[in-house]
Amino acid sequence: MGPHLVCLDMDRVLVDHLSTWQYVYDQLGINNDESFALYNQGLLDEWDWIKLDLALIKSAPGGNITDERLRGLMAGMPMMKGWRTLIQHLLDHRVNVAIVSGGLQKTARDIAAAFPSGKPWRRRWGGIDRHTAREQSKGFDSQLHVFTNGWLMETNDGASPAGIGDFGRYQVQMNGKGAIVKMLQRRLGVSKEATASVGDSMGDVGMFGESGCAILFNPWDDRPREYAHHVIEEKDLLIVLNLICEQFGLPKP
Repeated sequence: MGPHLVCLDMDRVLVDHLSTWQYVYDQLGINNDESFALYNQGLLDEWDWIKLDLALIKSAPGGNITDERLRGLMAGMPMMKGWRTLIQHLLDHRVNVAIVSGGLQKTARDIAAAFPSGKPWRRRWGGIDRHTAREQSKGFDSQLHVFTNGWLMETNDGASPAGIGDFGRYQVQMNGKGAIVKMLQRRLGVSKEATASVGDSMGDVGMFGESGCAILFNPWDDRPREYAHHVIEEKDLLIVLNLICEQFGLPKP
């Protein structure tokens, strides 16, 4: 059996919340309705959108928006039922697993760090950052590949907590997930037929198009249904895992 690849969206898939960005906004008592409306009207491109959202976060009431504070605000992120079993079972059977999401990198890296590779951390394409490896996985790299968006920490002299920069990390464009899946397939030597993807919205149809098994999970609306091979309404990732095992001929948990 050749190699397999499973690409997972994060918000409303691994995370049981509308959006990891929205989770932070709620914690800070702010909203991005204005920038979201401008984007939907075509008056704002994606790069400017993320810059406006970061500016919004930095201007939140109370100030003191540091990297450390934002990390702390994201503690307690609600996770989807079965997320850990899904990923661990796939890894146990030598399936390549990737998170491909426009959500916040902090949560994606936290998830990835829960599955250390046993190899010392190194900077790599699709890897986690040094801080997360040191703080959460004893300095080890992750077995997962991670592609997400978020803030960047400002450099400072170490005398005070580091803030966040005006420009963010922008790996995943709104309609760019398919390109990331194709790059992963080339690098890992995985065919389209041996690729599964799991997402909840129209932002995931690019992944679906590059996958032999496209799973629409906990759908945001009905539009992506025509692009998916399977639809799972129930918020239980063990159902997704059983389906993937059937498709790839893997033992079920």
